[in-house]
Amino acid sequence: MGNLNKCMIIGRLGRDPEMRYTANGSPLTEVRVAVGRTYTSSSGERVEDTEWFNVVAFGRTAETMAQYLTKGREVYIEGRMQTRNWDGECGKKHYRTDLVADRFEFLGPRDGGAQSSYDPGIAVGADAEGDVEPDDLPF
Repeated sequence: MGNLNKCMIIGRLGRDPEMRYTANGSPLTEVRVAVGRTYTSSSGERVEDTEWFNVVAFGRTAETMAQYLTKGREVYIEGRMQTRNWDGECGKKHYRTDLVADRFEFLGPRDGGAQSSYDPGIAVGADAEGDVEPDDLPF
């Protein structure tokens, strides 16, 4: 049987995207996405919970995310989970799990009120080489 590492989330950005460049000059964008859920506890109480995801995108997907996403914006993100580790000060081992995005969709209106000028069902994502196809852009 083959392997599968795929994650899909719908949530809201907790802060504006942060874009920088890798050592080889490739764009990299990081965002934090809050995904809420509601459930009933064993005592019958309604509980609202939020799970935060660290999302990383590269290449054209990173550039598009940085340009068009803002804090509070609802978004669908699809990609793979990846855990990295590094040694910090005093030799302490650190771990971080990221959702490495290869596709995303704008959801809902841009500013939370007025209707947006593009179809929110349009997806933006990478092809096999990590480049965004021009036909995938929502503008």
